[in-house]
Amino acid sequence: MIALERDVAGATAFLQDKTGPRTYELGIILGSGFSNLVDLLDTELIIPYEEIPHFPKTNVIGHSGKLHFGKIGSKSTMIMQGRFHFYEGHPMATLALPVRVMREMGVQILILTNAAGSINEAFVPGDLMIIEDHLNLSFANPLAASDHVKFGVQFPDTSRAYPTELIDIAHETARSLNLTLQQGVYVFTTGPNYETPAEIRMMRKLGGDAVGMSTFPEALTACHAGIKIFGLSMISNYGSGMSDQSLNHDEVVATMENIKHKVSGFFQNFIAKI
Repeated sequence: MIALERDVAGATAFLQDKTGPRTYELGIILGSGFSNLVDLLDTELIIPYEEIPHFPKTNVIGHSGKLHFGKIGSKSTMIMQGRFHFYEGHPMATLALPVRVMREMGVQILILTNAAGSINEAFVPGDLMIIEDHLNLSFANPLAASDHVKFGVQFPDTSRAYPTELIDIAHETARSLNLTLQQGVYVFTTGPNYETPAEIRMMRKLGGDAVGMSTFPEALTACHAGIKIFGLSMISNYGSGMSDQSLNHDEVVATMENIKHKVSGFFQNFIAKI
């Protein structure tokens, strides 16, 4: 626990030395396929993860591994272009680290993005799904061994982890752009393998709508820290057993390429409203 506090403090001190005495109200974590959203930022500073104390590299295709600072409109913003994953061998505490650093940098709202497989038979590749809740099927927790006084309360309430006011703004934004957004429950698994058909059927019975290998650790950490969360999944593929097509990461990249301009327009307008 002491080491974790020191890691957060060390990374924060390094970044504040680079950025100067300022705060960032908005944080964004870009998942697979969302890397182009850094183009929304009026960039002031870019720092590779490997230069930041206690930040590991990310080894996933499409995750650039850079922390961007600047403004989107009037909002001071820090953007993680790529994230860390449990399946890369990082402990849950490491997955919590960037969000806790964002909190120390002043972030009040965190936007989380990811590519996810469909569980809901009404969701098709190319759909965008607002995350209204999540299921953690890893049964690991990024808050374990945390100092509840330093980072949040000991027993955080997660009944409103994804605030309805941000969800409402997202739907309002989508309507103004003639864009349809799905809404549902995101299921977190450890990966790195895609799910079996039996697992997809189980998740559907449990109430899941989309499945992926990220986002939950960051969302729970942000909730614990009192940061408001908005999550958006891009449905990149059908879940295992829902089609005859084999599953691979190239499909994620290809799907996002087809809709990236639609996503960029949505976020530019959404961020202006929050």
